[in-house]
Amino acid sequence: MYLFDTDIITNIFKKQPAPGLLARLAGIPRSQQHISSVTVSEIVYGACKSGRPSHHLRNLQEVLLPAVNLLGFDSKAALVCGRIRAELEKAGTPLDLADLEIAAIALANQLVLVTGNIRHFARIPGLAVENWLV
Repeated sequence: MYLFDTDIITNIFKKQPAPGLLARLAGIPRSQQHISSVTVSEIVYGACKSGRPSHHLRNLQEVLLPAVNLLGFDSKAALVCGRIRAELEKAGTPLDLADLEIAAIALANQLVLVTGNIRHFARIPGLAVENWLV
């Protein structure tokens, strides 16, 4: 089962999405496709800053959300996030809080994180990551 990072979701809505991404998505049942509430927040933020907010928000509500399973940042993910955040800060390799929250949701739900930022998330021990944009 998979959790899609924000960069994967936004790629789908580009005029020319990555062909490899579309091919992989076509072979994965909807029941195995997840996004996080953190990703939804990032998409709304980006949409509101864009020149076409209503277009992007409509795509979110009418196309994306009905097509995937939404996972929230719950107490299990919060416990994982706090631990990872402390470990990375002690190691001198902190990550943005939104990225930590997305990674924690993936870990808490035993999901593979699909992202174009493999190197970025590789510092999180135990997190399975795949890049479908290549």
